[in-house]
Amino acid sequence: MLHPFSRIFGLGEKSSEEEKQEEYHPDEVIQIPVNQIEPNRYQPRSIFNEQKIEELAQTIHTHGMIQPIVVRMMGENESSNGYELIAGERRWRAVQVLGWESVPAIIRNMNEAETASVALIENLQREELTVIEEAMAYQRLLEIHGLTQEALAQRLGKSQSTIANKMRLLKLPESVQQAVLEKKITERHARALIILKDPEKQEKILAEIMEKDLNVKQTEERIAKLFQEKVKKKKPKLKGINKDMRIAMNTIRQSLNMVSDTGIDLETDEQDHDDYYQITIKIPKKK
Repeated sequence: MLHPFSRIFGLGEKSSEEEKQEEYHPDEVIQIPVNQIEPNRYQPRSIFNEQKIEELAQTIHTHGMIQPIVVRMMGENESSNGYELIAGERRWRAVQVLGWESVPAIIRNMNEAETASVALIENLQREELTVIEEAMAYQRLLEIHGLTQEALAQRLGKSQSTIANKMRLLKLPESVQQAVLEKKITERHARALIILKDPEKQEKILAEIMEKDLNVKQTEERIAKLFQEKVKKKKPKLKGINKDMRIAMNTIRQSLNMVSDTGIDLETDEQDHDDYYQITIKIPKKK
């Protein structure tokens, strides 16, 4: 029997040999030694809140394990290489806190792609991941199934722009991503940093955000100021032109500053030639 996510991602039916290995009942709950279980290598959550694990452990101690974990066999039989978690890592960690020797579990016969998909998607559906963990989960699903962002969005019931916007955050420096993972800055802070493009500038502003405890609006204002400084540095002195031309050039510059103030990553270059004055404006397309 295929897991529902297997059908969503078009994974094939099990081979006859795989079916033979499935000597247990797919939905049967059995007790498995805790020390024979390994964490899921595709787990998108990189940071676990120890306090919440302790709270979950207390709940399990009081009410018992209401929902079993889901695992798959690592080897050809139950006694070879143990089990790998598919779903329920927080519960598995909690029973370790309680010192349990075994844990109720359901064994599923899943291949690598199915295991990865279930682990990633179940976490995405709980909406408890940080935006970086969510983006990493999308990236893994794209790699595993060879999908486009648009195809992945359709299968997850999300818009393509949502997937793309989340994944853009993976282009930020590791230090910025880590700050989001540790919830030292918000997703909106990170989005504001994207338009800088230069990793050194992004890390510089990150340091200012954390040092001065800047909110999102203050961060956006600081970034806008950087762009204003950038435009000013590129302004050559207006020599040998009449008053009307000087007024026209200053008006253009003011307009460019207003555009930069909106947070658009505007690039300008001014050149004073013998016969004409040239202004080049580059406005990046939104991805």
